[in-house]
Amino acid sequence: MATQRLLGLMRTGATDRAIARELDVSLRTLNRRISRLQSLLGAQSRFQLGALATEREWLAAVPSSGE
Repeated sequence: MATQRLLGLMRTGATDRAIARELDVSLRTLNRRISRLQSLLGAQSRFQLGALATEREWLAAVPSSGE
């Protein structure tokens, strides 16, 4: 599973269950991978994980719906 794809799905606000289904992994595997990312970046929360991933430019720019 690509980190950018996982983070991109998290950014949409999708539930963990929906993300796991989209990535074709179990919910447990998804949660383990999110925990590993949090640990890697030293993030205490998923919000902080998103902020740190953005700072490191791990997320591709997505144009807003108005563009």
